[in-house]
Amino acid sequence: MAAIGVLTLELEFLEAQSLKDKRHWVRGLKDRLRNGFNLAVAEIDDHNLWNRSVVAAVTISSSRENAAKTLDAAERVAADFLGPALLSATVDWLE
Repeated sequence: MAAIGVLTLELEFLEAQSLKDKRHWVRGLKDRLRNGFNLAVAEIDDHNLWNRSVVAAVTISSSRENAAKTLDAAERVAADFLGPALLSATVDWLE
């Protein structure tokens, strides 16, 4: 049975002055997660707010253990890239 994991990242950009500023950070995060981990990544909420965003990254694997390792590593990369802009990170499993 395949394991599907969803990493949800809640972001707040205190120094952003426009949607362009926010998009710079969101695009950079999405590119890092896609290229580094081959995840499907999308901004899923707060599209029109210039200082907040919710981004989800999804992986599918033959084992939950492998999927969890991938999502844990992706969360660390996101935290390193975003610093204090990363408010929370949660992992959910679809079965």
